[in-house]
Amino acid sequence: MTPARPGLSAPPPAALAPSLFVVLWSSAFIAGIPGVEAAPPLLLMFARFAAAGTLLAAYALITRAPWPRGRALAHIAVSGLLMQAVQFGSFYTVLDMGFPAAVISLVQGLSPIVVALAARFLGEPVTGRQWLGFALGASGVLLAVADRVSLSAWGVVLCLVGLAGLTTGTLYQKRFVPAMDVRTGTATQLLASAPAVGLVCLVVETPRVSDWTAFGGSVAWMVLVNSIAAFILLNTMLARSSASRVSTVFFLTPAVTAVLAWLLAGQSLHPLAVVGLALGGAGVLLANHRPR
Repeated sequence: MTPARPGLSAPPPAALAPSLFVVLWSSAFIAGIPGVEAAPPLLLMFARFAAAGTLLAAYALITRAPWPRGRALAHIAVSGLLMQAVQFGSFYTVLDMGFPAAVISLVQGLSPIVVALAARFLGEPVTGRQWLGFALGASGVLLAVADRVSLSAWGVVLCLVGLAGLTTGTLYQKRFVPAMDVRTGTATQLLASAPAVGLVCLVVETPRVSDWTAFGGSVAWMVLVNSIAAFILLNTMLARSSASRVSTVFFLTPAVTAVLAWLLAGQSLHPLAVVGLALGGAGVLLANHRPR
């Protein structure tokens, strides 16, 4: 029996983790819709990061997880600022501007292409079969939200900044801290991001909550499901596989986000979203193919 990775006493089966991650990750934008209606987006992110980081740090202390030190601590903090503060600060600001959740997820779903192009940074070879998987996955992403695209220049810029935060943070973490403890590592990423986002919030926003029920519900879901559960799964997958393979799961997020928006937010489900889900799944299978 293969021993579990440090930091996870009972990790989910390898085959189950990507599917579970996609559903948990895709739910974030749905949960954020009432949140950005009740409060400014950066205030929402500050509450998310601070609460999730505190809870996860407490859990890490109770379980006596090893904390990073020195250069490892600095590298984890940098990856957290990129993957948490830059990515979500940008994406949720765009969500507050009125961009549909599926459109934001479209941009986020392009991260596997960027990661694959930068794979040499990690010394990870990309096969022809994987490139075909990337092409199918990208096609699925585009089809999944083809009926929802509505663009503005500033919103596009922020979406690209969010995409850069996700991809750069993924590559940075895989390069410098591939084997961090997922409890203390994720807690460090969150706690490093909270003051950074909070400072920007004070500068560019007016921190005020108009609906505490919606705000509290949105924050609770994003803390427990998106910041803790989803990122523990993401960090675990990064520790077990290459960055390019892990990133392919983001091909599925636009279609899954569209389905969740249909089920939970009452948004229409276009047939292209179903086709996009199928193409995205085929792309993930091809891109993750491991030759004998």
